[in-house]
Amino acid sequence: MQMRGENVDMTNDEFAQFLNEFTRSAESGDGECFARHFTEDAVYHDYIYGAHRGRADIVHMLQDLFHRDAKDYRWEMFDAVCDGDKGYAWSLSSFTSAIPQFEGRRVVIDGISRFVLKEGLIAEYRESVNGGVAMVQLGVEPERMAKVFQRWTGWLNERPETRAYLARPKGSRGEA
Repeated sequence: MQMRGENVDMTNDEFAQFLNEFTRSAESGDGECFARHFTEDAVYHDYIYGAHRGRADIVHMLQDLFHRDAKDYRWEMFDAVCDGDKGYAWSLSSFTSAIPQFEGRRVVIDGISRFVLKEGLIAEYRESVNGGVAMVQLGVEPERMAKVFQRWTGWLNERPETRAYLARPKGSRGEA
């Protein structure tokens, strides 16, 4: 395998190994190690903490936000597929909440991750999870859940991809 950062198209096996390293660094809480999986100008779209741009912001998200709020974090990815430019994987993750209101509550989440790759690194990361399931496990009150779901709805509706999709006539599939 070529060194990351060169002009690289990853195979499925190489992508699966890359994801193993990626998730282990996330579990460790080492933001610098985690951020090295990303391009300098990468965007990490987190379903709780929002978009984080650039390695320094990704370090901040992992160390100062996520690992502040979550202990005993685990994250594993399965069924990884990669065409060299994009990769997808199904994941399971779990943590114990460190947020005072929910402290000690264990959460398990399953999701799908989408990776846009550039020169063997992540240029854009998005995840799709059922955050409502996580909130129920935490014991979040329904009114607060509604506010979070409204915020997520706004994020979805403001995405350029969503706007383009909604603007196209049914059946067009983005064809010119």
